[in-house]
Amino acid sequence: MPSTPRSRRCAVLFVLLCRIALLPVCAAESGTGSRGSDANHRAVRIFSQIALAPDGKRLAWVENGEIRVAPLNRLDTSLRVTAASSPDGSCAESAPVWSPDSAALAFLSDCADLGDQTDLYLSHLDGRPPVRLTALNGYLQSPAFSPDGKRIGFLYVANATRPAGALAAMDAPSGVIGEEHVEVQRIAAVSVSAAKPTASAFLTPASLHVYEFDWSPDSRSLAYIAAPPPGENNWWVAKLYAQPLRRKALPAAILDPAHVSGPLHGLQIAMPRWSPNGQTIAFLGGLMSDQGVLGGDVWSVAASGGQPRNLTPNRRATAQWIAWDGNRQIVAREIAAGVSRLVRLGVENSPHAAAGESTTIFSYPGSVGIGAGDRGLAVSADRSLFVFAASTFNRPPAIFAAGPGAVALAPIGANGLVQLTHDNDGIQPEWGRAESLTWTDGGFPVQGWLLLPAHYDPARKYPLLVEVHGGPAADVDSRWNGGAGGFSAAVFSSLGYFVLLPNPRGSFGQGEAFTQANRKDFGYGDLRDILAGVDAVLAKYPVDPHRIGIAGWSYGGFMAMFAVTQTHRFRAAVAGAGISDWLSYYGENSIDQWMIPYFGASVYDAPQRYARSSAINFVKDVSAPTLLVVGDRDGECPAPQSFEFWHALRDLHVPTRLVVYPNEGHGFTDPAHRFDVEQRAIDWFARFMPPTP
Repeated sequence: MPSTPRSRRCAVLFVLLCRIALLPVCAAESGTGSRGSDANHRAVRIFSQIALAPDGKRLAWVENGEIRVAPLNRLDTSLRVTAASSPDGSCAESAPVWSPDSAALAFLSDCADLGDQTDLYLSHLDGRPPVRLTALNGYLQSPAFSPDGKRIGFLYVANATRPAGALAAMDAPSGVIGEEHVEVQRIAAVSVSAAKPTASAFLTPASLHVYEFDWSPDSRSLAYIAAPPPGENNWWVAKLYAQPLRRKALPAAILDPAHVSGPLHGLQIAMPRWSPNGQTIAFLGGLMSDQGVLGGDVWSVAASGGQPRNLTPNRRATAQWIAWDGNRQIVAREIAAGVSRLVRLGVENSPHAAAGESTTIFSYPGSVGIGAGDRGLAVSADRSLFVFAASTFNRPPAIFAAGPGAVALAPIGANGLVQLTHDNDGIQPEWGRAESLTWTDGGFPVQGWLLLPAHYDPARKYPLLVEVHGGPAADVDSRWNGGAGGFSAAVFSSLGYFVLLPNPRGSFGQGEAFTQANRKDFGYGDLRDILAGVDAVLAKYPVDPHRIGIAGWSYGGFMAMFAVTQTHRFRAAVAGAGISDWLSYYGENSIDQWMIPYFGASVYDAPQRYARSSAINFVKDVSAPTLLVVGDRDGECPAPQSFEFWHALRDLHVPTRLVVYPNEGHGFTDPAHRFDVEQRAIDWFARFMPPTP
């Protein structure tokens, strides 16, 4: 039987998703796979959760669900570290972290209870089996050794029914809402010399839900970001605490953004870091719309409390990771107009940088981080060596090193980097060439990424898909798989579309003023930025103006809904986990605290502000066929928001379809569901704005 256009698109999608490592289901459904001589058909190695030994000599990372360890100068000789009793054990293992003396590696594993409970293990890397340190019943993450090496702290939710955070699928509501079944994440710790697995000991009170923490240099105190439960809602109003670990010591809030004066007032804080002398705590501060998606200015405050100090005021970049380099300098990884940079900031006058000044250690025009969305770096104790994975749309992932210590590994390139792995060299993308595109709108510089169609021919006209990222305080960077939320830009490029990935106002990458420029203005200035980007593409490339579509997930889903109510330039739309009515959304979602900094007041005090940005109030102006997809247990952007928009379009006889996925939260976890979302989006755009034959 001859294949249909849809079946051919499905086959193309499956092959592409397998090759760009978006879906774990590929390995299961395609078997072991064959490796031909063509480099482009090799499996792409994906490096994540990279951890550098403090002495800078060995590296640990996670690859294909396995923890690997190797000398930094011989990463091709890696060995697996596992709690499995046999090398082919199917344990899920993650989160490698080195002991301060670089002699041992702690990690998380479910080997004792496959597929269910994860526990903490310790390997001395001497051939003996790892030691199981904990016997828990709940959810744990973020293990960290105390500086004296005697204990390992971690975040723990006892008797957890789901992972912490709002991205995971919410439990079905039952009982007394807001009072029963409230889970609290606390800091717990276990001794590294425990004779047998233990239940561990809590270090923080049950009255506080902890999101991040850092040990003090003397191992006698903790700094952490926390708020009263429920944890998924109150991250946006969290405070910075310092807590001595002596018996019966109470935590003290040393910084409360709700009550501090100045530009940090009412904003968010993250990533607390003690200075080496224990006198100061640095952190990120700014407008952040999602827990875990961090960015802002670099701030510091005395460990005893007081007025915080902005170390990067008016800087045209967004810091996303920090570490102290002595007591007078901080190194920060930042994003600036699509370029990742590592800079050294002067906190006080020092031999390398005066207070407020910065020097660049390296820059890279793509994605930089230790993997799995973490944009941090692995760093040696003396701050001479930084190790991380990096990629661009056009270059597959590799592990790189930078800093003075990298000189001993290989000659440093012009961008300040040494490439340590070469397994992916020669693999070419299945999608088209990418370029950074800049334009201006309303006095703001705007940056985005443009993927050209695969096999681009300038003599032909092509459709354009605009893919809007979530957040809105986030950014699209140049990375190998081309993902921007729930959809793959790389797949659409491979199918013959131009794909524009804009970073409009509200995004990271142009400084804090730019990130805050969409407050009380959702759908207006940001949409103008996007449309100006469309015009910039039309002025430069052969795009058919009658075949332009828009798609997005979360905030991007809102933008897709709102855009089709404001303009007829989009021929079709796909909204994933979107928001159609900000007034009803306020009372439906599990994270309403994030909205106050953006709207300036609750919906009950300023309903007109929420109504102004609600797509449902302008739905009679929609003509673009719109596909809506959402998880039935999404707490961030609940399914009723998609139901409202779909119901209205159906009544107005606008082509529409709503697909609700069972047991999915805001971030889909079932590979089959993710595949189905992608395929439905492909079919939707192929139907209403098909690619050029």
